[in-house]
Amino acid sequence: MASCDVCGKHVDMPYRCNRCGGNYCSEHRLPENHSCTGLNDWNDPDGVFDSGFDDSVNDDTRGGGGGLSDRLSSATSTGGPLGYVRGNVSYTFLAIMFVVFILEFVVLFTLGRGAFRDIFVLTSDNPEYVWTWVTSVFSHSPSTFFHILGNGIVLYFFGPVVERRLGSKRFAALFLVTGMLAGLGQITFGLLIGDPVTGVLGASGAIMAILGVLTVLNPGLKVYLYFILPVPIWLLTFGYAGLSVFGALGTTNALSNVAHIAHLSGLVLGLAYGQYVKGEVRGPADELQLGGGMRRGGGGGGRGPF
Repeated sequence: MASCDVCGKHVDMPYRCNRCGGNYCSEHRLPENHSCTGLNDWNDPDGVFDSGFDDSVNDDTRGGGGGLSDRLSSATSTGGPLGYVRGNVSYTFLAIMFVVFILEFVVLFTLGRGAFRDIFVLTSDNPEYVWTWVTSVFSHSPSTFFHILGNGIVLYFFGPVVERRLGSKRFAALFLVTGMLAGLGQITFGLLIGDPVTGVLGASGAIMAILGVLTVLNPGLKVYLYFILPVPIWLLTFGYAGLSVFGALGTTNALSNVAHIAHLSGLVLGLAYGQYVKGEVRGPADELQLGGGMRRGGGGGGRGPF
């Protein structure tokens, strides 16, 4: 038995939408009845309108062929080779993070720290290594497992919630752009304060952007701090932001190895984007369950383990 993501009604055989990945009752099974993010993709012949009887619909050689965007849309459409990615970008990025984490150790033990830094770390001395703008977002400190674990927990529980509201494409853009800009903000700050060599790696900036979007869409969303203490997400978000502010100002060195400016940059970007889409998407007013399932909460906000 599952619950409808819209009305919270318990149904024995829920309808699972192939576009947004949500579970719905018969009343809300149609995309237009649950504000499906896949409605934005209904101009994709491969994903929706292809009946298989007219090959000319998909023949890119007629009319000049399709561009990169069309090819990517086809690959990620339902039934395409990357069909799983659509609606599951959060989990895909999470898997990439752990794969990269393993690769970091391979590079460290085979090629050394110099190669590790050149491949995975965005640094102020080599900002022209543009690949590190992306690889640093998915990389995490190999000296501790808690770095990737903390980011992974937030991405696992809250990433799918934001992805369902924004759609997979916009969520992927949010994660990558905020992650890169947060890293660039960190090394820029290092240069401004006279730190000759600043390096940053980790998805924390993108994670803070996710929390920022959720904070704007539903500041009363309840999360369980350490799986025990229920707190509204706004308190968690701005409480962590306060720690970053103190760390950036040098008033505490308890988190001296933390990229505070990256966290703050990601949060500001997330809050701004959340405000931008607030009138367009509905906020998560449901109760979050382990693994991203939802059911209607009894009153204000939702809740989820953190």
